[in-house]
Amino acid sequence: MTVTLADVAARARVSPATVSRVLNGNYPVAAATRERVLRAVDDLDYVLNGPASSLAAATSDLVGILVNDIADPFFGIMAGAAQTEIGGQEGTGRAGGEKLAVVCNTGGSPERELTYLTLLQRQRAAAVILTGGALEDPGHIAAMTTKLAKLADAGTRVVLCGRPPLPGSDAIVASLAFDNRGGGRRLTEHLLTLGHRRIGYVAGPLERTTTRHRLEGHLAALAAAGLGNPASSGAERGVGSGESHGEGRPGHEGQEGRGARGGRGGHEELIVHGPYSRRAGYEATLELLRRAPDLTAVVAANDTVALGACAAVRDQGLRIPEDVSVAGFDDLPFSVDATPALTTVRLPLHEAGARAGRLAMGTETPPPGGIATITAELMARASTAPPRATGGRGRAD
Repeated sequence: MTVTLADVAARARVSPATVSRVLNGNYPVAAATRERVLRAVDDLDYVLNGPASSLAAATSDLVGILVNDIADPFFGIMAGAAQTEIGGQEGTGRAGGEKLAVVCNTGGSPERELTYLTLLQRQRAAAVILTGGALEDPGHIAAMTTKLAKLADAGTRVVLCGRPPLPGSDAIVASLAFDNRGGGRRLTEHLLTLGHRRIGYVAGPLERTTTRHRLEGHLAALAAAGLGNPASSGAERGVGSGESHGEGRPGHEGQEGRGARGGRGGHEELIVHGPYSRRAGYEATLELLRRAPDLTAVVAANDTVALGACAAVRDQGLRIPEDVSVAGFDDLPFSVDATPALTTVRLPLHEAGARAGRLAMGTETPPPGGIATITAELMARASTAPPRATGGRGRAD
């Protein structure tokens, strides 16, 4: 015989409405009452009719987490932390207000991002978390603004994690934006303080907020030191074809063979764009060393790119950091175990993901104005050191 909500209410000696509130997690219930209801659910092995409940309520028990590449630790860490908050941390096997988190892998495709949002809208998702940088394309921004407004109107809570606020949109519950500009500036200031002046920069793909903000921080540090124009975007030749951080895009014009948009004077020749991948970091660093044999440091768009940069430096018979210093961004788990340990900028990915999960669940109050900037911290390690003063580069034998 099928157990009903009324059976659970009778067993727990509460009203059916109270049982519904406990199971949906949408209304405060005394702890003792909640425990009594959940015990009755366990005793009777009651299973909530999810589809019926979602029809009766504004939203379902589904939460979508959109990532650009689940295999990239940058996204995996944030998604995992958010999922823990959404699915509950108690590990009791009970369902009392938790939600089902579904990770949607977009592969960096703006079209797939919109498709997933449409599917989540059809499922009446309780919340949606969008992670990572956004595409700076007017058409896609307009489409996203429209889609997120429809989700919000249907009762879906929309949270951005590691993504700047969407211009002109009031559909966002909260935006947790990383201080990519500040982190990029601090990283380059660190190298300048060590004495570096010829610093190569392996940037991410064009038209991505993360790419632009980190590069702007780098250029601002150079400008403050009297070494270039902060408005310059550099020589924008793309390299490689892989994608990571979701900042690459199949068929994107920032791929190999694209001509430089800017000039080749000053520091512009020391900037190369490419996907957020190890291969792109390797190829871009070889290009930088070819362009500027006097290079003393390379800043990579992220830690994965930095691994490729390190490999390229070594394959040219150069030592890190004696001949060329290398730095990354994000402080992914492998960074401290690299040889030498990688200087990078730490983003609190786990903390940001967990906070996004709580905001999506409505268990944390949104920040003032709905926007919070998450600080980026410089992690100075062994891969950076003062440049050789004289005598040229040595060879790694």
